Order: sequence, then C-alpha cells, then structure tokens
Amino acid sequence: MTTTAAVDLYRQAGIHAAKIMTGVRSEHLTGPTPCAKWTVQDVVDHLVGGTGYLLAAATGGQPGEPPVRAGTDRFATGVATVLDAVAQPGVTERRCMSPLGFEWSVGEALAGTFMDVLVHSWDLATATGQDTHLDPDLVRACWDMFIPEMPERGRRAGLIGPQVAVPSEAPLQDRLLGAMGRQP
Repeated sequence: MTTTAAVDLYRQAGIHAAKIMTGVRSEHLTGPTPCAKWTVQDVVDHLVGGTGYLLAAATGGQPGEPPVRAGTDRFATGVATVLDAVAQPGVTERRCMSPLGFEWSVGEALAGTFMDVLVHSWDLATATGQDTHLDPDLVRACWDMFIPEMPERGRRAGLIGPQVAVPSEAPLQDRLLGAMGRQP
C-alpha cells in the first residue's frame, strides 16, 4: 500500500467517524457499545487518543495521557491536525511504536488507525442509533489489508474479542465486523 493511499483511507474514515460523532448526544455517552466493556464515551476517548498517538508519531513526540471525557469535536480537529502533520515531506517514513508493541512507519500507523477508526465508527453508530452502513470501498480496503492477521494479533493482545461467526456469503461489512469481534 502506498503512503498516499494510507493517508486517503485515514482521511475518509476520519470524515465518516466525525460525522457519526456529530450525532452523539450527551445522553448517549454512558451507554454501551458493541465494543465489549466500553461506553460511547470510552470509544470517543479512544478515537481522540488515536489522533494524539498519530500526531506524536508524526512529530517525533510522545503521546500525552489518554483523554478522559473528550468532546466529540476534538476528534475532527485531531484528524485535521494529523493530516497536516503527515503532509510534511518524509513524515510517513518516520518509525514509531505500534499500540501492539512492534515498530512500524507512520504511514503504516495511519493505515492501522484507519482500520480502528472505521470499525469504531460502526460501534458509535450502532450504539447511538445512527446509520451503520460503512463505505464499501473502505470496508474492502480494510479487509484486504488486515484480515485475517490483524484481528488475531489484537486477540492475542487482549484488544479484540473473539471472532463472531458470520456466513461466508454475508456482505463484506458483516464479515469484517465478525472478524473484529462484533455481532453485525
């Protein structure tokens, strides 16, 4: 995958997730999500924290403390800041540590975070009664890049729940969500 493609996928998933976040209301924040043990607020905090992680990776800094009770507006701002940072020459080739403890490039981190943002946008949409349809091109790109290896790595690290059985003829979005431990 080219760095340009990773940046574009992250941008598109970020736009989608930011749109979902505009539909998150204060009464939703303490509600459950399909992401086991996480409330809507926990998912928002995680996604905002992901922008902090990417910005630190892009700038050579250290990520700050994970946000607690982050406002949903912070996500869109964070994505825009990350995209500005990775537009600088050479940034996407910079090396950083992944959340799973292996070294990868900032470009690879963008691709990995694209997957995280895409799946968690579905979590938020589901939890808040919004449209759960994901862009089929983003779903295909995510599937092609990360299935089956990434969910298994995430399960070994305790970050992803058990795979949910989904029929092989089910839509790709459902198969992706099942691989990521969600009941589509």
